[in-house]
Amino acid sequence: MEFCATISPSDFRRLFMSKRLYFLGIGGTLIGSLAMLAKELGYQVSGSDDQLYPPMSDLLATAGIEVFEGFEEKQLDPAPEQIIIGNSGLPRGNPAIEYILERGLNYVSGAEWLGETILRDKWVLAVSGTHGKTTTASMLVWILEKAGLNPGFLIGGAPLNFGVSSRLGSDPFFVVEADEYDTSYFDRRSKFVHYRPRTLVINNLEFDHADIFKDITEIKNQFHLLLRTMPGNGLIVAPANSPEIDDLLEAGVWTNISRIGNRPPKKITPLETNDLWSATRIEKSTNYFDVELNDSVIGRLEMNNSGEHNRFNALNAIAAARHAGVPPMLAIEALREFRGVKRRLEIFFEDDHIAIYDDFAHHPTAIRTTLQGLRDQVSSEEIIAVVEPRTHTMSLGTLRNELKTSVSASDKAIFFNNGRMSWDLNELAKDPVVDTQIFDQVDKLVEYILGLPQSTGDKKRHIVVMSNGSFDGLRQKVEDKLKKNK
Repeated sequence: MEFCATISPSDFRRLFMSKRLYFLGIGGTLIGSLAMLAKELGYQVSGSDDQLYPPMSDLLATAGIEVFEGFEEKQLDPAPEQIIIGNSGLPRGNPAIEYILERGLNYVSGAEWLGETILRDKWVLAVSGTHGKTTTASMLVWILEKAGLNPGFLIGGAPLNFGVSSRLGSDPFFVVEADEYDTSYFDRRSKFVHYRPRTLVINNLEFDHADIFKDITEIKNQFHLLLRTMPGNGLIVAPANSPEIDDLLEAGVWTNISRIGNRPPKKITPLETNDLWSATRIEKSTNYFDVELNDSVIGRLEMNNSGEHNRFNALNAIAAARHAGVPPMLAIEALREFRGVKRRLEIFFEDDHIAIYDDFAHHPTAIRTTLQGLRDQVSSEEIIAVVEPRTHTMSLGTLRNELKTSVSASDKAIFFNNGRMSWDLNELAKDPVVDTQIFDQVDKLVEYILGLPQSTGDKKRHIVVMSNGSFDGLRQKVEDKLKKNK
């Protein structure tokens, strides 16, 4: 089957130069990236949000997209040709939403606009799962790029190999980070239902988004809707021996399946390809590992990214790229040059005694795997975890026990109460797995971590700042104080 766009990017530009699009919730990873794709297509683009923070704020500024703060009626007068609505913080009662409905303005969800405008004629490679979507999707895009395929992509972060979170590309292939969060206030299906992938990666499946899902069964129901959109000649890349994913596949699958893991999977369906991708570490303290397919070594890979989770991210990307025609050895060579993703253990300060990292981890499992990956890398050197639990799931306290134990690979944990908790964050300091401190003021938190006694000898102190938001400007405050003290 051939895949080609029915209209070229240059034709789009000529056709839509005069059309104005407005993006509500433009600071979100999806909507912000869509705005940049629309700009690339030639639309006149602007938007608004109540708050923006890096990297999206920086990316929008670089793209030259006008962004308004807040949601005011005057921003929509005169009426744009179309309004693309995000899901975060945009319920009924929002003044912009009410204005749109009262005047019958033309609106659509971001996910639906993406599916209909960008993805309709593409070979879509979608990366889904509770964790690892951004890194895996970034790896996959880089592999396709190094194979000379010039893919389009939309990712919820900025791959350092590209410096942008989205682009149209020129080939039929398009990589998209497939989020299970709901589409908008008027469409409660998961966003990924609109994407219709030919190649689908399911990294993992855990409970999250407690504000919209009551349990993991509801999440699996959305994934099942996604599986029902996939063609018979597609491919699902999924972990072996995951009870939740096995349960999902047993509910119905019509597409070939390739597995990732170090143990043969339970046979779910005749559509299993019998392909089992696995990784064998060469040395415990390094990022070297052998990539294996059905117990045969394909090649050896050294990555900049540490941790078992990143080894499996790499396998997912290699398997998905193979479905698009990229030989595994070429994929391995590409990943040797993969630089990672902004805000994924990104070092923003380092000297002889201390390294400070910025990381996006916000779910207990992501926090745990991030810290364990760093522990594998730095051995016995001190690790301090600094965590802002700011997602709806965290603020509701749904996974508070998991959050307490997620920092077990660190030597000290610091949690920040941003004032939006519906439970007492001080619970985390009772019978903790490591020394645990709670702060509710960022300035005092910064003073504390930078006032700790300097590490001695050759060993460094590693401070990992983890949040999916701005952390009340903590990074900038740390940088300013360090510069001042120099």
